[in-house]
Amino acid sequence: MAKSKKDYFGLDRIISLVLAIIPFTAWLLGVITRAKEGKLIAAIIRVFGGWLIWVIDLFMMITKGSIWRLL
Repeated sequence: MAKSKKDYFGLDRIISLVLAIIPFTAWLLGVITRAKEGKLIAAIIRVFGGWLIWVIDLFMMITKGSIWRLL
């Protein structure tokens, strides 16, 4: 069986999905994850475009199992 892709600090898909459902947690973890990856522009976009990106992340997490990667 292939390994599932992990997001949010290497957590499993189910845990990442639960965290992505909660808007504030998804926003905060998205900003921290992008900053940790060195993608500062993406982190800044997440700070100011939080609600729109939260909807996109939630959709991507449900369909693909991974949050949306931008920049």
